[in-house]
Amino acid sequence: MDLINVDSLIDSAMTIGGQLLLLIIVYLIVAPLGKKAVTSGVEQTARRQKLSEGRTKTLQNLLINVFTYVLLFFFIVTFLGILGIPLGPILAGAGIVGLAVGFGAQGLVSDIVTGFFILIEKQIDVDDYVTAAGHDGIVEELGLRTTKLRGFDGTLHYIPNRNIQVVNNHTRGNMRALVDMSIGYSENIDEAIGVLQNVCDQFTGDERLKEGPDVVGVQSFGSSEVVLRVIAQTEKMEQWGVERDLRKAMKEALDESGIEIPFPHHVVLNKNEQ
Repeated sequence: MDLINVDSLIDSAMTIGGQLLLLIIVYLIVAPLGKKAVTSGVEQTARRQKLSEGRTKTLQNLLINVFTYVLLFFFIVTFLGILGIPLGPILAGAGIVGLAVGFGAQGLVSDIVTGFFILIEKQIDVDDYVTAAGHDGIVEELGLRTTKLRGFDGTLHYIPNRNIQVVNNHTRGNMRALVDMSIGYSENIDEAIGVLQNVCDQFTGDERLKEGPDVVGVQSFGSSEVVLRVIAQTEKMEQWGVERDLRKAMKEALDESGIEIPFPHHVVLNKNEQ
């Protein structure tokens, strides 16, 4: 009788083990195939709807996350079913526990609701440069619960969506490149403006530029300098590169023209004791 029980247990264990192994194999096959199918479907839809690259990445990441959660749920349910663990008591207990922790889960619900409206209203897309919740950076992922921003120093910020009260999106439309150049009070302003405008004209045809650059005139008067302002409209995320190139070219042009760029001077007086 004992041998029969042992054999029965061994057979049962082998059957359960085989089913679990098959479940794991199916999961490992379905998971990557499902992600590829989601990616392919979104890309085809994006081509038909002429969606931007950032919007396409946003939808891909979101749908892949949803697919992963759903697949994991079915995996756990099937796993428990194979082990013979009844789901009814677990679900009932989950309902009681859920009621108990419901008040503590308000933040999670707020995250999901906020993330849903951010997605629907197209406030943010992947690869956008934004400022949100006191952080700025490039959006790497927009989820229903958190948004990931990659700062320019490499830091990855995980921001709960409920903390995103105001979004400043710096990549919608053309951006502005702004450069202030200073000259001394003794210099000829018209001559300096002409030199700077010649530099601006050399940037005509730069594919990063949408408009300008142009010298708009005197911006302000400092303690020892006259500030001249140059403005241009650029493609998104190109404004900083344009500003750096303009500053370098303008500094070189002012030096060649003999126009002084003021800098702090220090006068040291030595008093000899008699």
